[in-house]
Amino acid sequence: MDNRTFQLRKEDVKRDWYVVDAENKTLGRLATEIAKVLIGKNKVTYTPHIDNGDFVIVTNAEKVAISGNKALQKTYFRHSMYPGGGKYTSYKMMMEKHPERVITLAVSGMLAKNKLRKKRLSRLRVFVGAEHTHTAQRPIELEIK
Repeated sequence: MDNRTFQLRKEDVKRDWYVVDAENKTLGRLATEIAKVLIGKNKVTYTPHIDNGDFVIVTNAEKVAISGNKALQKTYFRHSMYPGGGKYTSYKMMMEKHPERVITLAVSGMLAKNKLRKKRLSRLRVFVGAEHTHTAQRPIELEIK
């Protein structure tokens, strides 16, 4: 009997394209499922030290749902690295100006804080509205509950 463990090589990585409709999906649950696909944990060939993730296209970013009072209480923080340079943006303001950024920041928070994070996040494409520019890649519909 052969008891060797399968180890994926980076030369053997095959990336697929998935499309997700964010309409009426809860932000956190959507972000965790997208993060799993970007990392590659949805594949049988998952290997922790190899970046095996797929591309994810998210449409209807402006129609994502959020539970409780988060629409009024949630804030996003950024800093200019100058003294007193902290800025807060409310969830409501972020959804009005940059709804795609809300999903990107949520998924970014779900990814591991290491050298692979930026590379994995670059495979996420978020669009406002139902149309996207990646029809040539023939993305597979990814059903998220």
